[in-house]
Amino acid sequence: MPKKILIVDDDKFLLDMYTLKFSKAGYDVKTSDSTEGGLALLRGGYVPDIMLSDIVMPGLDGLELVAAIRKESLIPGAVIIMLTNQGGSDDVARAKKLSVDGYIVKATTIPSEVLTEVEKICASKAHPAS
Repeated sequence: MPKKILIVDDDKFLLDMYTLKFSKAGYDVKTSDSTEGGLALLRGGYVPDIMLSDIVMPGLDGLELVAAIRKESLIPGAVIIMLTNQGGSDDVARAKKLSVDGYIVKATTIPSEVLTEVEKICASKAHPAS
């Protein structure tokens, strides 16, 4: 069964590009162009194996989205990865506090590398280094 991935980003171009990349790699992709839309999908019962979220978005930011997901225990088993241009230490620290599984900076990572990074993060979560 293909892994389900939810990608939340307000940039339509990037959503389309990542959807193509992950679909070609065999993932079942759902996207939302807003944090509110992503939250509504999850509250409606959609359970992805992986969620990628940008941080800077209108309304709730991506980290507030993760905080809401954690608070409501919406997808406790999912791998949550921030995919953002925010590489500042404050954002990384906020993400760590929310126990996100990975942090990918878009500006320094081409889409095919994003796929590789996501798979690396998932593999390390499935088989934590002992």
